[in-house]
Amino acid sequence: MEDLVQPISLTDAAEGLRTGAVEPQKYAARTIERIAEVDGTVQSFVAEPGRADRLAHAAQEAGRRGTEPGDLPPLHGVPVGIKDIIHVEGLPTAAGSALPPEAMAGGQATVVDRLLDAGAIIAGKTVTGEFAVTAPGATRNPHRPEHTPGGTSSGSAAAVAAGLVPLAIGTQTIGSLIRPAAYCGVVGFKPSHGRIPLDGVLPVAPTFDTVGMITARVADVALAASCLCDDWRSDRAVPGRPVLGIPEGPYMNFAEPEARSAFDEQVAALRTAGYDVVSVPMFENFEEEVFDFFVINLYELSQAHADRFARYEELYDERTAEAIRQGQGAQASDHADSLARRDAFRDRLAASTAEHGVDLWITPAATGPAPLGLESAGDSVMSLPWSGVGLPCLTIPTARPAGALPLGFQCVGRAGEDESLLHWGLGLEAVLTARGTDTREN
Repeated sequence: MEDLVQPISLTDAAEGLRTGAVEPQKYAARTIERIAEVDGTVQSFVAEPGRADRLAHAAQEAGRRGTEPGDLPPLHGVPVGIKDIIHVEGLPTAAGSALPPEAMAGGQATVVDRLLDAGAIIAGKTVTGEFAVTAPGATRNPHRPEHTPGGTSSGSAAAVAAGLVPLAIGTQTIGSLIRPAAYCGVVGFKPSHGRIPLDGVLPVAPTFDTVGMITARVADVALAASCLCDDWRSDRAVPGRPVLGIPEGPYMNFAEPEARSAFDEQVAALRTAGYDVVSVPMFENFEEEVFDFFVINLYELSQAHADRFARYEELYDERTAEAIRQGQGAQASDHADSLARRDAFRDRLAASTAEHGVDLWITPAATGPAPLGLESAGDSVMSLPWSGVGLPCLTIPTARPAGALPLGFQCVGRAGEDESLLHWGLGLEAVLTARGTDTREN
């Protein structure tokens, strides 16, 4: 359904709003109109009585800031979607659950403060899987509504793909940003762990939890990151082209034939464009190595929900409840041992990265295109090793035949080198989105 897929460039929208080519009030009215037009099908936003009036008021306030571009903040008047595990003053947090909102109440998140300081207005809460764990929300994939949009930042990815907002904020514990962005054919960015503060965000597993963003293009992510990440400096980006590494072995075998075939064609296009690509044997004992990530995740989930689960267990989706119960079965000593092994895994990965001179690891962003049905949000395994050690990750949508479901290309940078990842991502995007990169019929 082509009319459901209309992503908007954040950089273009922000420029139009800052230069006065578009007034904030008119842009907000377009946003409300687009939500009314397609979100009954996509279901990316949490229902909000009075949204139109609230947005109109916020846009009016933005319009009073002035008209000189030099006096206006970088996201002046830009509507932004916020994943519904992130607290926003005046909007209840339900976290995709049946629990009463007061059970999740808390102060506004720093990431929301930074958006407002940058001039953005909050379009509303986007749908999430329950507590950002496993049970999917109601959101549908704008490319094909009978297919999953991925999870758990499902509403954020779908809202950007459908052109409801040019920027949406999500979170990732394992694959909750990268996978839905890939499934919905948009750009997803998970910064290095800790680069955006987590206060005001309902925790899943704090060892892994990361606030990130979804946009239409890599340049859009770079603009948003400059406003939201701690100590962002574009001049830190390393010039030139990166050496790209493919982590060959059991991990890459999780990619389905369609995803692997497309990835091989993308790699060939990058080599033709002059990129140096090396294949490195990696993760020989993958499933054994990442088992500790699940122990950490479930133990910390059970700790985060200890009081709430004791009071409201019957209101939890059974899939979330079962994950919490599994975590309750672990001991603090199990968690500590798993953290130590996780640190050893991180050190081995860093050593291999340095030994082979890899600047960016590249992989399929998901095991394949978005699966049919809404009962599962898909498999997060392609994000697992990178999220487990807190590395910055970017997924770029790639050229596809008309009518084909999207496939994302994942790039993984070194810890703390987010600026370089996005800088290099611009060049990769230019190659990967060029016509002819992927010519297979669906």
